[in-house]
Amino acid sequence: MTMTYTVSKDFSFEAAHSLPHLPTGHKCRNMHGHSYRFRVECSAPIDNRGFVVDYSEISDAVSPIVSKLDHQNLNELFSFHTTAENLSAWILTEVRKVLPSANKVVFFETATTRVCCSI
Repeated sequence: MTMTYTVSKDFSFEAAHSLPHLPTGHKCRNMHGHSYRFRVECSAPIDNRGFVVDYSEISDAVSPIVSKLDHQNLNELFSFHTTAENLSAWILTEVRKVLPSANKVVFFETATTRVCCSI
């Protein structure tokens, strides 16, 4: 029987954004900031080292992403609406370019709100 394992590592960044496509009066239409957190999950059978992936490989894949996002106005970086859903999909797409075993991002916009994006 082949077992599949999931390993994960958490990251964070601070950034501002607005959602100008929302109706007038919606609080998220205004510029505001978040202490974003996200978890990258990788799933696979273990390799000959006994790992799904080395945690340092996850860090290496994610480090440039965090550097790009941290303390930025996300609206100036992206042409898409900077919703939690779109940001989680962008992060997962970027991580998978370097780390194909990445299959899920759990993205926390606040301490009590999150979205899961998976392949």
